[in-house]
Amino acid sequence: MKCIVYGLALILLSPSVHAALPGDSAEGQRLHEANCGGCHDSSVYTRKNRSIRSLDALKQQVEGCGHAAKIQLSATDTQNLVKYLNDRFYHFP
Repeated sequence: MKCIVYGLALILLSPSVHAALPGDSAEGQRLHEANCGGCHDSSVYTRKNRSIRSLDALKQQVEGCGHAAKIQLSATDTQNLVKYLNDRFYHFP
C-alpha cells in the first residue's frame, strides 16, 4: 500500500514530461486560412506518407513555407501556426 501511495505522489508531484504547446490555435487557424491555402489544402497534413514526423520538423516546415511564400512571420505567428496545425492534424506530444 505504501508503494502505491508513494508512486501516486511521485506521479502527481513530478512535472509533466511534455509541457503544453504554447500559442493561440485560433489565431494560427486565421493565419493558415489567410496565407497557406493558396499552395495546398488540408490533405497535405493527413496523407499517409506525410513527411512531418516531429514538432521540430513541423516548425521548420512552417518557417520554410513562410519564406517560400514570401510572408514575413513573426515568432508568435510561427508558434500560432504550429499550435494550430499540431492541434488540428499532427497531435505531437
